[in-house]
Amino acid sequence: MNDDIIKIQGLSKHYHGQKVLDNIDLNIVRGEFLTLLGPSGCGKTTLLRLISGFENPDSGTVIINGHDVAGIPPHQRHVNTVFQSFALFPHLNVFENIAFGLRCQNISTPEINSRVREALRMVKLSELSQRKPHQLSGGQQQRVAIARAVVNQPLVLLLDEPLSSLDYGLRKNMQIELKQLQRQLGITFIFVTHDQEEALSMSDRIAVVQAGRIEQIGAPREIYEEPINLRVAQFIGQVNIFDTDIIEINDKALKVRIEGRELDLENRRGFRADQHIYTLIRPEDIKVWDETEVTDTHNMLPATVEQVIYKGSTVDLMIRLPSGRLIAATEFFDEDDDTLDYERGEKVWVEWYPGWEVLLPHE
Repeated sequence: MNDDIIKIQGLSKHYHGQKVLDNIDLNIVRGEFLTLLGPSGCGKTTLLRLISGFENPDSGTVIINGHDVAGIPPHQRHVNTVFQSFALFPHLNVFENIAFGLRCQNISTPEINSRVREALRMVKLSELSQRKPHQLSGGQQQRVAIARAVVNQPLVLLLDEPLSSLDYGLRKNMQIELKQLQRQLGITFIFVTHDQEEALSMSDRIAVVQAGRIEQIGAPREIYEEPINLRVAQFIGQVNIFDTDIIEINDKALKVRIEGRELDLENRRGFRADQHIYTLIRPEDIKVWDETEVTDTHNMLPATVEQVIYKGSTVDLMIRLPSGRLIAATEFFDEDDDTLDYERGEKVWVEWYPGWEVLLPHE
């Protein structure tokens, strides 16, 4: 049995002469939680609408469960969509909102009752089945929208930024509940968001979409730690980017020049001497030392603490290099460790372990 529940091949879409999706190829595995991540206007919602059948492509194919769905209307594609606005019927109670789609299919009343009760149990709303939408909190309304979709037993559930209108605490809780529900149901979720943290915490795989193209697709850790280009690196989390000149290459190391200093980095295949590249290092991978704590400053950059931001479990530092540029460093806080008591204007040295950086060629 083919493990791909959806195959997208050469999919393109224009609006008013402007290309919104450009030759998209994407295979979505049965039972996975896939997130389409990208900035507003990048085409991710359009891709969702092409899968659901609310839009038709200019070219390319969408294959769902082995069938080309060209010309098949949304209600016959065995996919359901949860919208950002929830789109609940205000005059119907929770039970009837969930049952609405089943009643349209002329399903027997006993089966409707059974399936709606099960959906209510899954989203933990059994006690609120008689309430109207206006009597529910935002998180409860979100659960009703999800229950209304899953009660139809779709092959794929499409979620278009469904958590964006919730406050921070509720949003975090709903992220956990959504992932648990997806595992419980065992169906494929395709989730659209522009929130990087949300994508990293919930997804089996992430497809980074920018300007109508999929830049990279992979597991969250792969996307974060091994970005394929600068566009992905800059969109996923915070990253420090250094212009770098390769001076010398040997079997084990690259000798490079960064910020006017010669440093040794782990060797990477495919680079050559005299090449100009980018060195990328995440803030949490940078180690900051008080200048009185070090004697060997080889492979370190001198800097000055510009700003200290205490965040409970971490301390975020903005560090100014002699060139004037700012970089970010994140130190994990330990109440018994007074070495994190940095002050603005303090002289420090910064370093990272060779191999923790990502090296990318100039595009």
